[in-house]
Amino acid sequence: MDAQSRGRADEIDPADQWILNPRTGHYELRQNRSGAQAPAPAPSVAPQRRSRRAPTEVPGASPRTAPGTSPKSPSPAVPGPRRGDGPPGGRRPGRKRRAAGGGGRGRKALKVVGGGMAFLLVGGAVGGWLYYNHLNGNINTTDVGDAGSGGFKKDQPINILVIGTDKRTGSGNQGYGDKDSPGHADTTFLFHVSKDRTNATALSIPRDLITDIPDCPTKQPDGSTKTVPGEKGVRFNTSLGQSGRDPGCTMRTVKQLTGIPVDHFMMADFNAVKSLSSAVGGVPVCLEKPVDDEKSKLKLAAGEHRLEGEQALAFVRTRHAFGNESDLDRIKTQQQFLSSMIREMKSKNTLTSPKKLIGLAEAATKALSVDTGIGTIGKLQSLGGELKGINPKNITFTTLPVLDNPAERVKSTVVVNPSQAEPLLQMIRGDVSLTEVEAKEKAAADAAKDKQNAQLQGNRAPAGEVRVDVYNGGGPPGSAQTTLNWLHNSKGVPRASNLGNAPAKLEATTLEYAPNQADEARALADIMGLPASALKAGATDAAPRTPMKLTLGADFKGPGIPLTAPQQVPEGVQRVEADKAVCAK
Repeated sequence: MDAQSRGRADEIDPADQWILNPRTGHYELRQNRSGAQAPAPAPSVAPQRRSRRAPTEVPGASPRTAPGTSPKSPSPAVPGPRRGDGPPGGRRPGRKRRAAGGGGRGRKALKVVGGGMAFLLVGGAVGGWLYYNHLNGNINTTDVGDAGSGGFKKDQPINILVIGTDKRTGSGNQGYGDKDSPGHADTTFLFHVSKDRTNATALSIPRDLITDIPDCPTKQPDGSTKTVPGEKGVRFNTSLGQSGRDPGCTMRTVKQLTGIPVDHFMMADFNAVKSLSSAVGGVPVCLEKPVDDEKSKLKLAAGEHRLEGEQALAFVRTRHAFGNESDLDRIKTQQQFLSSMIREMKSKNTLTSPKKLIGLAEAATKALSVDTGIGTIGKLQSLGGELKGINPKNITFTTLPVLDNPAERVKSTVVVNPSQAEPLLQMIRGDVSLTEVEAKEKAAADAAKDKQNAQLQGNRAPAGEVRVDVYNGGGPPGSAQTTLNWLHNSKGVPRASNLGNAPAKLEATTLEYAPNQADEARALADIMGLPASALKAGATDAAPRTPMKLTLGADFKGPGIPLTAPQQVPEGVQRVEADKAVCAK
């Protein structure tokens, strides 16, 4: 019996279910269910007065089992004592228990910490310190080397790649996916969280998209690194599993495809959908018409339903129940399902239920794999803290715009639609919200900020007086020279020089200048289409005839292509906000 059921966690504070064993110095679950304190074993010597600070928990210490509990019992691992001088829940020895309903301290089901998995992270916490060591043991990790950023930064956007694989792992999944397949990137979302942590965009990437897969260094079991050769003009879903490719290969493919750096990945199998949907008590969905799909085994009447387990998996897998039976319409169904799951996880019914929170902690850590950069509960807690405040109304699901592959007579694959895709990707790279509500609020804030931002306000120097050294710090090969030629021949900037490659790679293009070069900086920003965020003013004036420093980053696509992101979603781009309940049709 676990701690929750032993103490009936919906009615009794779980902290009251722990007592101090003076022989061991550790807290253990009480044995009776009445709520009365179980008698502690008599100490062999008179107990000493406890200091104000209890021994610090030793990482990796062996879990302890409550007296009388069988080692084979499914009880969670009991952590050793932590910093502080009281049992779990913060109650100190010797203090009287408050009367029910008295005082300013409300009941605490668990000291829940923020953490979780991608969209699910936004929905609620994944665990508490009671399960800390136990949950750490559940997490599967993959070392993706330098495919990711190595860790998110608090003052920068966060980009997490969420991959759903069709590998037949887990019991009951033998009939799904491809037999004997190592799995594909069957469902892929790039989850972009804004720099100010107020909004997020989930970009779906179609599995049948024709793209190029770069060379992929992959870690081998013996610690060595093997590079899997890249391929050109293949389906996106082969970026995972095939030829030994790991999730790092999918991360590299997405960065090359979108120009958006990926910080971390999270990968789910069929069991993740089943276990997570069951952990929240089912996910509400709505159908405009009845469904009876033999292939996915989904059979539902029109109207509202609450799906979990096998039914939930059938709902997100079906291709023949909705729309024109394509993968693109299946993506819409998956977005609707995930939006509903976010709402369910953010609901009071979930956040106030210890049973559901513990179930989510178990389900998430068992069913998902992550990169080593977020491969502990502590790191997931930190990530969860960054995401927990995002309102579902400010989470937008969209899909990378595509067209039918013109090279095929029988249409089975798609290619990127550049006229719609590039502006959309520019918005994500520029950290522009796709949510209408958030966009309006952000526009008002930006307007106020612009009044204080003098970088792009004021006089402009004539183009012929602009002096600048150009470096390539992440743009396409030869970018410094092509930019130099463009400035000289097309824009009348003769005092520009090509300084070759920058000493370090940059994600974003920057223009460094001294205070007395502000007029030149504004002029060059206008010519290049640089946003205010690209301008970096120094602290001291420069000597006469000193050039500014322009470093072309990974966001640079070519001279004459503005780096300022569009402020509106291109017409015709599909999107849906997570707070809106949409019926599948």
